[in-house]
Amino acid sequence: MKTVEGRQWANREELIEHSGYSRDTLWKLWRDRGTNGHPEARDFDGVMHWDVQVWDAWFAAHCKRPRDLSGVDRTGDPDEPLPPAAQARVLGVDPARITQYTKHPPPAWPDPVRIEQLTTRTREYRTRAQLWAWVDNPVSGFGTRGGRPPGPDPKVRAAKGKAPDPRVRLAAEALAAAPGRKAGQVAADLAARHGQSVDTWRRIVTQARQS
Repeated sequence: MKTVEGRQWANREELIEHSGYSRDTLWKLWRDRGTNGHPEARDFDGVMHWDVQVWDAWFAAHCKRPRDLSGVDRTGDPDEPLPPAAQARVLGVDPARITQYTKHPPPAWPDPVRIEQLTTRTREYRTRAQLWAWVDNPVSGFGTRGGRPPGPDPKVRAAKGKAPDPRVRLAAEALAAAPGRKAGQVAADLAARHGQSVDTWRRIVTQARQS
């Protein structure tokens, strides 16, 4: 970790090791910072870092938020693979919530145990055990009082016609941190840091410059 003015700052890899959570979970917590209050990052040499003390305090408070899990159905075979409609019944939510989770997975949302290819879409199956473990994990945020499903606000999507791409903001932050760097260099750094191809990030960097 990097020490600056007596405080420790961790990059994403160090935060993964420090927290014990996966890259995917930490990325989704960062993605949803507009609603969950995730601390902002600070760039050191073009790499995002987080104040470890600030992050720990935020994460502890995030996991202690009051949650209502009374609507979760705890009955049935834990290992039975369930289609989306049945997953919604276990969680006590509208089936549209599962569709939203498929498009914009919340933190720690489990991978499907089976995927069925239909004519125009895919159907993902998850077990009751997976769903119960997910709702019991405080990082999921499920059942948070006064909250809404993680991901882009549906009202914003309706107003703009599509969900904002969180990668554009990452690209904009990277450009702001190193204004003299070429788009290709910024795209390569983002690809190494967050995955996906350099060509994909190059298009996102271009979009960020135009926005």
